Amino acid sequence: MRTRGFTLIEVLVVVVILAVLASALVLSTASSGERRLEREAEKLRALVAYACEQAELRGREIGVSLNSGGYRFSEFDRDAWVGFSDGELRPRTWLAGTDAMLSRDGHTVEVAAQFPDKPQLLCFSSGELTPFRLELALGEIAVRYRLDGDPGGAVALTTLSDRAH
Repeated sequence: MRTRGFTLIEVLVVVVILAVLASALVLSTASSGERRLEREAEKLRALVAYACEQAELRGREIGVSLNSGGYRFSEFDRDAWVGFSDGELRPRTWLAGTDAMLSRDGHTVEVAAQFPDKPQLLCFSSGELTPFRLELALGEIAVRYRLDGDPGGAVALTTLSDRAH
């Protein structure tokens, strides 16, 4: 009685197929992370622009506070900042692993674990905005996104890449 096993060619074919599938999975995960980070950056850009429009319409300042876990919007009411709890300006969380780096006037602003007492960015009732630069990165993904807010209230989104060309 003769036992039959797999030939070397058959084993190599299976290994090659598994390698191709594994590399496709890795590539799709990386590009998926880039797309998710891009959506997150675009959402934040749109929400800051919306908050500035609302500040002008309501005639009240609206602040944006960032921490390492996410961001929230608040409105100045009498003598305190009161956070929005629902609606478009409700608190949001970053994607897991997101690193947010904020600067104003070329100086780094700490993005700590807790929200600060006063917002780091302000949308004024006049339509102006605290000038800022916010970079969002996600883990080891080579693409980052930068939001630039100008005093006139516009917020621009730029794609940055660490890849060598």
